[in-house]
Amino acid sequence: MSVQRSVSVRNEVGLRGEPPLPTRPPHTRTPARQDVPGFAAAPAAGPTGAGPTGAGAAAVILRTVLDHGPVARTAIGRATGLSPAAVSRQTAGLISLGLLRELPASSLSPRAGRPHVPLDVDTRRHLACGVHIAVPFVTFSVVDLRGQVVARERQPREGDATTVLQMIIRHLPGFLARHAGGSRVLGLGVVTGGRVDPELGLVVEHEPLDWRDVPVRDVLAAAIGLPVYVDGHARALAQAEILFGDPRARRSLLHLFVGNVADAAFATDGSVHIGPNSAAGGIAHLRLADSDALCRCGRSGCVQATLSERTLLRRAVGEGIISRPDLQDLLAAALADDRRAVALFRDRLRVVGRLIALLVDMMDPEIVVLTEAATLFLPALRADLYAEISAHSRVCTEPERMVLPSSFGPDVLAVAAGATVLDAVHRSPHSLPADPPAPRPAPAAPAAATRRPAAPLARRGN
Repeated sequence: MSVQRSVSVRNEVGLRGEPPLPTRPPHTRTPARQDVPGFAAAPAAGPTGAGPTGAGAAAVILRTVLDHGPVARTAIGRATGLSPAAVSRQTAGLISLGLLRELPASSLSPRAGRPHVPLDVDTRRHLACGVHIAVPFVTFSVVDLRGQVVARERQPREGDATTVLQMIIRHLPGFLARHAGGSRVLGLGVVTGGRVDPELGLVVEHEPLDWRDVPVRDVLAAAIGLPVYVDGHARALAQAEILFGDPRARRSLLHLFVGNVADAAFATDGSVHIGPNSAAGGIAHLRLADSDALCRCGRSGCVQATLSERTLLRRAVGEGIISRPDLQDLLAAALADDRRAVALFRDRLRVVGRLIALLVDMMDPEIVVLTEAATLFLPALRADLYAEISAHSRVCTEPERMVLPSSFGPDVLAVAAGATVLDAVHRSPHSLPADPPAPRPAPAAPAAATRRPAAPLARRGN
């Protein structure tokens, strides 16, 4: 299927630097931010030189508090270029929506003069629900407005696309009842690998699952009654890094996902590129010169055939390292210092390093974020990754600074799906409904296809 469309992803936030408010890191799992002396320049001004206005101003304020909260209104004004009246007006609206909250004045460092009432992101009232569909299992998650995972559960992925979607429909109401009671669920994010069309909510192609043109959003929205956002997991994690990770990601970011599928995503100025055919970042069939791995496409040396966990686990079983093709078993062997297991991960990571060198030389991003098992759980092997990048890249001279593991550690799959909902909220806070719809109970039978889906939050400009 060829989906002919053009997507422009708006960046309503637009901060170009970091205000010097090192009160706490924006996400507890990210590296410490680099302080920038003095306040950052205001976001792009209007023709009169004023700061952002309307929905853009609300998004900028929410981003500033997300990065530096708790923070006083006066500091928000200095960081954004907004007038005190505009800051007061916009923060009042964000408080009424339950996105910000006031904290006691003692939350900020004591200072002379009138006490300031600090603002922080309100993580108590709203949650985003996520579903990540992988080859071996499906991960259900709820995350708060800071991207922190509140709860997650896993279910085996069995059967075809219809079977998997019906399992999600049955499991989701109970999952939310167990973990989201008393909070508003803003929407459901569904992510998976392969080629995904976020505008149509369609999994265009997922080779390991043998899915083609699966209307995920239509099926789930009709049955569940929540706004549903569907995207590829590499793009979703790029969005999460832009929101909660290293601030350099907002300038330009390359995200590489290596698992049962191999995907990439590229973002500039806070906007993740999708492409007219939803195919941006499709690296699965790029040819690796030093690989002869046979691919189901009929060629050899394709990235996914070479680097996928199926290939890795097939080798591990063949060499007698593990008795079944299970990544957790192979990781356990490597963590127990099984040299053969460590060697398999090291060999794959070296190939990943050469792939990153190629992509970096082509795209020249500010940073690269890699989501891959060894990078997350066997950090000692990162030296091999960096050595390969240094040896093969003409651009990257400091791979230790440029190439980072995912900011979300073992929660990476749980955060990925929720990030699609959070991206919509943080980009356009005023599109948040005053009373988001409650999820419907699990149906006794498959949902009727004629039921009207809930309208999603405004996510991207066209």
